[in-house]
Amino acid sequence: MKNVKYMIRLIVDSLMTVLLILLMAYQVTEEAFHEWVGMSMAVILIVHHILNIKWYSVLFKGRYNAYRVITTAVNTLLLASVVLTALGGMSMSNYAVPFMNGIIDLVFAKTAHLALSYWSFILMGLHLGLHLPVMTAKIKPDKTMRNILTTVFALLAVFGLFLFFKNGIYRYISFTTHFALFDYEKAPVLVFIENLAVMFFFVFAGANTVRLIKCTK
Repeated sequence: MKNVKYMIRLIVDSLMTVLLILLMAYQVTEEAFHEWVGMSMAVILIVHHILNIKWYSVLFKGRYNAYRVITTAVNTLLLASVVLTALGGMSMSNYAVPFMNGIIDLVFAKTAHLALSYWSFILMGLHLGLHLPVMTAKIKPDKTMRNILTTVFALLAVFGLFLFFKNGIYRYISFTTHFALFDYEKAPVLVFIENLAVMFFFVFAGANTVRLIKCTK
């Protein structure tokens, strides 16, 4: 039974990651597709929280160490960011939920949706990274392979950080930009690769935060 639940969680989490990458590739997808993927993401997120309902039941119980404080903060901010991103998106909807169009001021909705979508993207990466060491605890490569993987992952993370600044994401999360300056001529495959690289930087940061916490105990 535990294995079944684990597989269901793994499938749901994998779907969320795929849908998020699709959502962040707005410049290579049509608006209607973007909206329906967003609605699918909302449904999958509800399922994810139902599967992890126990987290809420113990939220105010037990001792909070550094790891629990950080994961709780990231999870809470992620939930708030995703909900507000969805609300902003629905208020601009022309296809999925057009009856909700205009429930929020359009200019404010665009600014908030842009900023919060990238905050959700960042926080999702950190969320995955904070849980990655536990998910991969049974994988124990030898020293040589570990050194190779560490080097490759570090280089990918540096590349992701470079793209974070090159693509102006740091400007979008400041809530001061109304429109994203996307390169609509960029090949779709490059858009997906770059988004994955940026997310990987935050996954890498989250995973190494866990390792740093363990080292300082």
